[in-house]
Amino acid sequence: MIPGTKIPRALIAVAEGVDDLQTVTLIDVLRRAQIETVVASIEGRRMLTCARGTRLTADGMLVDVLAQDFDLIVLPGGIIGAQHLAAHQPLQQLLKDQAAAGRFFAAIAEAPALALQACGLLRQRRMTCLPAVSQQLSGCSFVDQPVVVDGNCITAQGSAAALAFALMLVEQLSGKGVRSVVAAELLA
Repeated sequence: MIPGTKIPRALIAVAEGVDDLQTVTLIDVLRRAQIETVVASIEGRRMLTCARGTRLTADGMLVDVLAQDFDLIVLPGGIIGAQHLAAHQPLQQLLKDQAAAGRFFAAIAEAPALALQACGLLRQRRMTCLPAVSQQLSGCSFVDQPVVVDGNCITAQGSAAALAFALMLVEQLSGKGVRSVVAAELLA
């Protein structure tokens, strides 16, 4: 990090039933890139169980960070987790405000089709999601690619794309150079 450079801030919103691999990959890769990463639970507790039984302890509660600014808000998938994220009104408002401010928002797997679609953030955008839920989309253009960037919206298809998705988030926040360093570190 260059002295005097602003450290990017990312918020990962989590709920009971989010996908294990996607969530942990996002946390790991963003933190490797030295992006300040806050994992916030929308549930009434910090300890959650992911879709495949992994226990996850969030850094805090979403309600406690609603007034803070983030350069990126990202939602992991997992059908149950994505449904919880889609139904959480404070998160939906936070996402709308994030988009309106021109800051990055992102989602993977079921989360684009459920949570981003629910708050109208995909209108007139090119995007992707888990192909199995793409029939739930309207008002946007589904692209059958692992990761799609459309302005400040970044989406990905599923767990197989989790690493590429996380690296794209790093690139968007910190540049290609940081992405390259983190990608090389993952191969070491």
